[in-house]
Formats: sequence, C-alpha cells, structure tokens
Amino acid sequence: MSVSLTKGGNVSLGKQAPGLTAVTVGLGWQANTGYDLDASALLCDQSGKVLSDRHFVFFNNLTSPDGSVRHSGGGSPAGGDDQQIQVDLALVPDHVTKIVFLVSLYEAASRGQSFGQVHRAHVRVLDREAGTELARYDLASGSLSKETALVFGELYRHGAEWKFRAVGQGYASGLAGIATDYGVDVLRDTPPSPAPSASAPSASAPASTPAYVPPAPPTPTVVSPPPPAFAPTPQPTGSSPVTCFFDPNHGPGTTTVTWSPQWGVPRPIQTCGGCAQRVQSAPPPFYTPPQQGYPQPAPQGYPQQGYGQPYGDHHDHQQQGGGRRFGAGALIGAGAAGLVGGALLNEAFDDDEPDVIVNNYYEE
Repeated sequence: MSVSLTKGGNVSLGKQAPGLTAVTVGLGWQANTGYDLDASALLCDQSGKVLSDRHFVFFNNLTSPDGSVRHSGGGSPAGGDDQQIQVDLALVPDHVTKIVFLVSLYEAASRGQSFGQVHRAHVRVLDREAGTELARYDLASGSLSKETALVFGELYRHGAEWKFRAVGQGYASGLAGIATDYGVDVLRDTPPSPAPSASAPSASAPASTPAYVPPAPPTPTVVSPPPPAFAPTPQPTGSSPVTCFFDPNHGPGTTTVTWSPQWGVPRPIQTCGGCAQRVQSAPPPFYTPPQQGYPQPAPQGYPQQGYGQPYGDHHDHQQQGGGRRFGAGALIGAGAAGLVGGALLNEAFDDDEPDVIVNNYYEE
C-alpha cells in the first residue's frame, strides 16, 4: 500500500517492501506548451554536497560513475510519470548518504517561466521488481510562484535501511541556487569562453565533466556624468569667516583664487563665487575699479579707466576744488617714491613672518 506524504514527511522503504534492492523514482507534472522541464539526481556525501560533477545525473550525463543511478531520458511518459530515474540501492557506494531528486525549467529566465504555471507535480517511489508504488508526494498547486528549480524529494540512509523524504524546496535562482546548496560546479553560471583565434591551431580534448552552462546575462552599460565646467577651490578648513575681497556687500568669501594685481606679485584671496569666476576667466593682470573700504594701489603710469590721465605727462594738472598746481618734476618725484614704496612692500611680503590677515584675506 502506497504512503501519501506531505512536505517534510518520510517513510521507511524497507518496511514497505522487505528485501528491497532497487527502486524507480518517477516525476511528473502538467505544464503549458513551450515549457521544457528536466529531472535530475544528485549523489551526496555526509556533508550534503555532491561527490563530483560526474555524480550529477541529468539529460547530458545519464549514468553515475558507479552505475547505481540511471536516468531514463526524456522519452514518452510512463505510468503518469514524465521522467523516471532508476536506483540500484545495492550498488550505491557506502559514502553516498543521500540521493536528491530535482526538476528545473530549461531557460526559464529568458522565457519568463516559473513553477507558478506548472500544475499537478508529483514524485513517487516504486518497487522496481514488483512495480508497486511505495510512497508518493503531490506538490500543492499554487504554492509556488517565482521558483524555476525545485527539489521534489530525496532517498537517504537511516542506519542499514533506506528512507524517502518529501522535500518540496523551491529555488527562484534556478540551477544556480541548487549549485550553491549542493556544490555542483557544472551548474554554476560561468562567462562564455572567448572564440579561438583564426591563426591558432584548434585542439579538441574530451571534457572530463558534463557541461550545463546557462546563458550569461547582458552586461549593463555605465555612463559616467560629464565633469563640471568649473570647480572652484574650497575655502580652507578652520579659517576665519571673511567677506568677498572685492566688495564686502557681495557676502562671504567662500572661494580661494589667485589674483594678479596691477602692481605686486600674484596672491591668494577669498572672494564670492561671481568674483571668483571673473578672476579665473580674465587674463592677468586682473584690474579692478576702486572698492570702497579697501586700499587701492597708487597709479604708476598706466592709463586706467576711472584713474585719470597717465603719469609722466609734460602737462600740469589742476587738482579739483582749486588747489596747488604740480609741475612735471614733482610728479616724477612722486612716481619714484611710489616705486621705492612698492619695492619695500614686496620685500615685506616675502619675509618669513607668520600668516596675518590683511584686507580681509590671508597672505603668506
């Protein structure tokens, strides 16, 4: 009499059929047209891992190395089973502690298929000599949705006898998930091998293990964002808050730029973002109109908008409001004094004294 099992249940086959030496494991299902299901068996040791890739019995490797497990292939259904696997219990090596039976959907990911559309799936164990059914496990329809591979059941040793357990473990990751749990290298996803060169001689060697390699997923294209058109230098960490060098009304000086004044050497200053953009886009020297509240360099003989006429002219100039008239000699003397003062100022900037705050900016 056959024993009907539920998920997780088990039965002693020796008690069902004393002297049992060989069984037939039948697996069946109902699926729509276009569904290609494959039954397989894994011979595992005490650790729960498959002994080798040769001990993975499927449509491309129909017999285990010892001949104890044989796949019947994908022939016509027999007795309500779509595929059957024969097991000679007496020939199973002693270090094989269990034989796992699974079913997978071929190319399920690319076809958009899952066990949610597979109905009336079952696994059963028969006495091969008598042909009688010893145990049966019917998987509940609708209990699976995204799974693409499924462990139906397993034969396992219990002392000196063999038992059968209903498992019903699904894998949404397909055969790759089976490979992770049972250590089947031939089931792992591997990238396709590069095509051999036309000039290289072809060497054919027999494969040591069966190959079952699903197609590799396409590699996504990563598009890097374009670099920013302008990357100002951030304000040094720990510095005191300052306002824009050119106009305090612009707000805080958040950007450090190199400024080339009309006189003197280029120096770092802190400005607002708008002034920083102007300084970095204008060719040096960067001339600026007078700014209220900041000392301006004395004109030294170059025409500049807003500063009057160039010095060194032979004509006298009248000071606004009616004052003294200065001749060319006085103006030349004033220009020479300005040059001497500028040289002394540059020498003062080049000393090794500590940093000081001048005109709301840092200067070495």
